[in-house]
This record gives sequence, structure tokens and C-alpha cells, in this order.
Amino acid sequence: MPSRVLIVEDEPDIRDLLTFHLEREGFHVGQSRTGADALRQIKLGLPDLVLLDLMLPEMDGLEVCRRLRQDPRTASLPIVMLTAKGEEVDRVLGLELGADDYIVKPFSPKEVVARVRAVLRRSRGLDAGAPIVNGRLSIDPGRHRVEVGGAVVELTPKEFDLLRALAEARGRVLSREFLLDRVWGYVAAGEIESRTVDVHVRRLRMKLGAEGRRIATVKGVGYRLEAEE
Repeated sequence: MPSRVLIVEDEPDIRDLLTFHLEREGFHVGQSRTGADALRQIKLGLPDLVLLDLMLPEMDGLEVCRRLRQDPRTASLPIVMLTAKGEEVDRVLGLELGADDYIVKPFSPKEVVARVRAVLRRSRGLDAGAPIVNGRLSIDPGRHRVEVGGAVVELTPKEFDLLRALAEARGRVLSREFLLDRVWGYVAAGEIESRTVDVHVRRLRMKLGAEGRRIATVKGVGYRLEAEE
């Protein structure tokens, strides 16, 4: 069944451009002009992914993202943010609220399609491998499921991929550059990309509770998942 993408964008030209290219690639596409309308549509029928503009009338994209992440029904819904070039602070806030990726305007429609496919592939566990057990952590790529001591932990697709990469490294230190390439699929081009990793690590630690303390920062290098004591 084709994946359904909801585009939340107040500029008609951009909405139509994205719709054209996504539909041409086989996606079912819904459109929304405002954040409030997007939330109503999502409540009526859950899409597979949301392309969410930051600058929206009535309710901005950050607030939409926050509400989606607070609702258990949409806590793991993949969200890709569309941001203007000068909105670096908002981009970081969006990542802190749980956005899985961001695309900077002006963008290439081919890049958007590629990013959407990558996020969907990871969110569905289509790159599944064998389950990973690391102490009290259990990571099942096929079911896209994480448990700590038998209790399920709700993670976004990017948080899941980040934890999986750290667990598969078996204690080796992974640099921010490696994680950006492995989890996000692009090479660091500046401070904002490096902060992307830091933001997701911080969120991951919070969600894992006491187990999150095992994600150690190696100053000037990156991160590693330490063995359970």
C-alpha cells in the first residue's frame, strides 16, 4: 500500500510542488495550510509521515510538533521539518521537540523525496536485522521496538536509529560525523548538523531513564554505549 504523506505548508506553490513530486513517486499526499487543520486531519486519519513547515499561520510548526510528540498515538509519527535558511535556532528547537529530520529551503524536490523514503524505511524497520540485547536494553529492528527491563520505550525513528547504531558498536566510540552519515544520511557541514546529534542524544538519554546514563560523551570525539555495570 502506498505511503501517505501529509504536507503542512501555507505557501500554495510549495505545497503543489511537493505534492506533484511525491505523487509522481507513488505516495498518497494530503495537504494542510495551518497547524490546527493538520492536527484535525491527523486525528481523523494517521498519515505515515508529516512534512511540516516551521512558519505557519495561527499555530507554528514547533507547536504542532510538540503536540504530536505529547500524544501517545502520534509520539512515534515520523516528522520532517521544512525550514528557511536563517532559522537555525528554530531548527534546533524542532529537533529538541522530536522532529526526525529537517530540510532547508530552497530545496531540491528530489532531496525531499529521498529524505522521506529514508525516514519511512527506518521507521518501518525495513532495514531490519537481528534483535540486539545489551544489558537491560532490548532493540528489535524488525518491529522497531525498544524495551528497558521489559518495559516498552517510545522512540522516534531517528532516536531508534541512533540507539541501534550505538548498541551495534559494542562499546566503540562513534563520532558525530559517523552518526550523521549513518542515521541522517548526510555529512556535517557546520555547527547545526553537529548539534543535531547532541540534541537527539539528550532526548534519548531522557527517554531511557537510568539506562540513558550508559550513553557516555567522549569529549571532542563523540558518543559510546557503555557496558552495563
